[in-house]
Amino acid sequence: MKRTAIILPILAIAAAIGLSALFVVDERERVLVLQFGQVKQVRTEPGLGIKIPLIQEVVRYDARILGLQSQPLEVTPLDDRRLVVDAFARWRIVDVVQFREAVGIEGVRAAQGRLESILNAAIREVLGSVPSGAVLSEDRTPLMNRIRDLSRRQAATLGIDVIDVRMTRTDLPEQNLSATYARMRAEREREAADEIARGNEAAQRVRAAADRTVVEIVSEARRDSEIIRGEADAERNRIYAEAFGRDPEFFAFTRSMTAYEQALQGENSTMVLAPDSEFFRYIGSDGMDLMRQGPAAPAPAETTQDTESSAGTPSPDEAAEPAGAVPETLSQ
Repeated sequence: MKRTAIILPILAIAAAIGLSALFVVDERERVLVLQFGQVKQVRTEPGLGIKIPLIQEVVRYDARILGLQSQPLEVTPLDDRRLVVDAFARWRIVDVVQFREAVGIEGVRAAQGRLESILNAAIREVLGSVPSGAVLSEDRTPLMNRIRDLSRRQAATLGIDVIDVRMTRTDLPEQNLSATYARMRAEREREAADEIARGNEAAQRVRAAADRTVVEIVSEARRDSEIIRGEADAERNRIYAEAFGRDPEFFAFTRSMTAYEQALQGENSTMVLAPDSEFFRYIGSDGMDLMRQGPAAPAPAETTQDTESSAGTPSPDEAAEPAGAVPETLSQ
């Protein structure tokens, strides 16, 4: 019993020491085996490893791609227009021994601080060699590639490979935004005023062309209407002349009827004339006899009183022509 009680603790201690001598390397890790601070083993392949218990220790580093978001950095391009830039870098550890020697026991935290300093220096150097228009343009890939290459060369001394660098924000400082926006607004207003002026000029040209076309069309229409009216008047005079030559009495009768229609308009028309007035020649009972007798010499109308008529009623001398007289258009 006493021997068993002594052996069991010894076996347990030996088992614990034996297990502590084994370690597992994950495929996402890089492992260093250190002995009193000196690197004794480098394990980059996944699997099971062995170390000396209590003397050697295992230090693990992430083998995956890591990210680094830099703090906002103010840069001054060639045209002295200050800009605020944020950058994002992708990096990973490629040489764990060199990485351990460069950053010491602080590991990834110290590496990120030193890498951020390298990245900021590269951003200042690259962006300071170009105007602000190139930095603010949409195609900034060449600039980001230059920053990546410069950072990669400087970070190689840390055992780090910089895979990519991207600028996440490129903006003006807060104190310059108001002046920049005011300048941009003035530029857009000037462009708008130019567009409005060009539009008004084009509208004036279109309006002038339309007015000229209207004048030409109206002038041509008036000319054609005058020609048609003249031809119609000539045709009318020809018809009147032919009708008068065929039957002068019927022509005089027709003219008298037209004069009656024009003179006796409205519901209340009053005319005071002598009974034997030539104006009413065809209204009396002997009108048909007069037509059969033929046209007679017109007798002057004697007006016994002033003509009283409603507004717009023509006088007898203006409303009727003597029977048998030739129309004015024919006499011309």
